Amino acid sequence: MNRQMTHPRDQIMRTMERIYRYRMTTTSGGNLSIREPDGDIWITPARVDKGSLTRDVVVRVAPDGAIEGPHLPSSEFPFHQAVYEVRPDIRAVVHAHPVALVAFSICRQTPDTRLFHQARFMCGRTGFAPYAVPGSRRLGGNIAEAFRAGCDSVILENHGVVVGGTSLSHAFQRFEAFEFAAKTVVKARQMGDVRYLTEGQLDQAYTRSVTLESFEPGPPTAHELELRRQLCLFLRRGCRQRLLISTEGSFSARLGADSFLITPTQQDRESLDVSDFVLVQGDRREAGKKASRAVFSHRAIYRKHPHVQAIVFAHPVNATAFSVTESTFDSRTIPESYVFLRDVHRVPYGVQYRQDGRIADFVTAASPAAILENDGVLVTGSSVLDAFDRLEVLESTAEAVINAHAIGEVSAMPDAVICELRDAFRIS
Repeated sequence: MNRQMTHPRDQIMRTMERIYRYRMTTTSGGNLSIREPDGDIWITPARVDKGSLTRDVVVRVAPDGAIEGPHLPSSEFPFHQAVYEVRPDIRAVVHAHPVALVAFSICRQTPDTRLFHQARFMCGRTGFAPYAVPGSRRLGGNIAEAFRAGCDSVILENHGVVVGGTSLSHAFQRFEAFEFAAKTVVKARQMGDVRYLTEGQLDQAYTRSVTLESFEPGPPTAHELELRRQLCLFLRRGCRQRLLISTEGSFSARLGADSFLITPTQQDRESLDVSDFVLVQGDRREAGKKASRAVFSHRAIYRKHPHVQAIVFAHPVNATAFSVTESTFDSRTIPESYVFLRDVHRVPYGVQYRQDGRIADFVTAASPAAILENDGVLVTGSSVLDAFDRLEVLESTAEAVINAHAIGEVSAMPDAVICELRDAFRIS
């Protein structure tokens, strides 16, 4: 079991900074807490700017009610306390007002997390708590009742969301996945009916396994070190641009004819260090590390397409909205989109979980990106930068098309324009 070596003050400060940077709360909104084994609760203070929170203002509330810190604890402290009382397994709570979940809260609905296997797995059981005045004991009772019933992620009527976890990082990941699912539903409904996964389809993702023999690699070459650095930088940028989420997605870079570096499984994507990436050679993986469960898909694509030097599986919200509807993604909207993406194929659900290599049939030099049904997107490139650039173009194009639906009929470029582009950019 990994021991948490970061002080609760620093955990809360860093997590709040991340939530604020992701625009999932406002200057005055939201609060975080951690409960220690001895009963102490560390919590954000009342009436302090969440955009510039410092460790010294985080408040400690002892079991006897004694307060340590320069400010009073958050006015929402009563419901944090109530959640901990009814759920001994919960060690951290996140409360905030992210826009998509707030939209559900004011419609008195809860988003269905069966959009993707990771959302269903991460968010746990979801629920709804009736409205009560913020900071009141009644609100605490309403929230506690939902958690007592086994819920892990709870929408607050006309308010926001409360999420619990076994640690603050776990609670944050649940919170992020819940908002991501809500945003995707909002975007997808602008285009048509949303397709949800069956229990059988969810099991298909949950039960897949990755078994690779381990080996001890020799000293890294300068080329390997450079690729590790690039993967680290672009993963962090992708998370901060909301092209990836912390618990899902994989990024790899080819190192040799049958070797590549890939993200590890079950680690926060934004927090990865150069040493965390896993070296895969043929049927073996670097000792002491677990490769992403998408490793076989990456390997199949590299083996079939020697021109591919980098691969990304990601979940940018707008492009993922296409993956959960029957709407066709058309890159023939602006010149950049077509030049970078060409024709984007759709991959039937579950192909990427199989070990038969079929996923490699859906990307080619002429079609470097694909939409994965109910699982985001797949993008390939001639370098780490090229793959990331295409991912950005794919997401910005998807957002523009979704926005266009609110304005009028989407008009794709005619064949004559496409032919002109192909000639001008030497597209075969």
